[in-house]
Amino acid sequence: MHGKTIKILKLRSMVADAGDVQKYLSPEQLHQWEVERKVDDDPRITKVGSFIRKCSIDEMPQFLNVLNGDLSVIGPRPITRDELEQHFSDEEKAVLLSVQPGITGLWQATDRNAATFESGLRQKIELHYVRNRCFSIDWKCFTGTFGAMFGKGATGK
Repeated sequence: MHGKTIKILKLRSMVADAGDVQKYLSPEQLHQWEVERKVDDDPRITKVGSFIRKCSIDEMPQFLNVLNGDLSVIGPRPITRDELEQHFSDEEKAVLLSVQPGITGLWQATDRNAATFESGLRQKIELHYVRNRCFSIDWKCFTGTFGAMFGKGATGK
């Protein structure tokens, strides 16, 4: 919120040197990483990591971020400064940073893996949430997140 940098708590789901992306990723995956900060079929994810991601257990420590006041339960997903600069106009940055980020939000509850920064759909979803937030949208985010995590189309990130 308001551009404050926070540390997001998560359980480790990747190899210890996962930050060395060039060591693990193909050229196509490197391009996807540079744009999205995530990779399809990421080879850095461990077997245990795959399980905790599939069940979204890796996100549970973020409730400590909520108790600390850095995150809300529902809101736009926190992003890096690079993602903010690369994918949002100055006006959009002001809108996005006007609310507290959340553990889950409209992006996760709807097009979780299909909506990318590159396509522009993720920005649209996050900004739509901020501009139109209300109880009914929060409820959709809350229930939709459980569907994305455990429902028929669960993807496991």
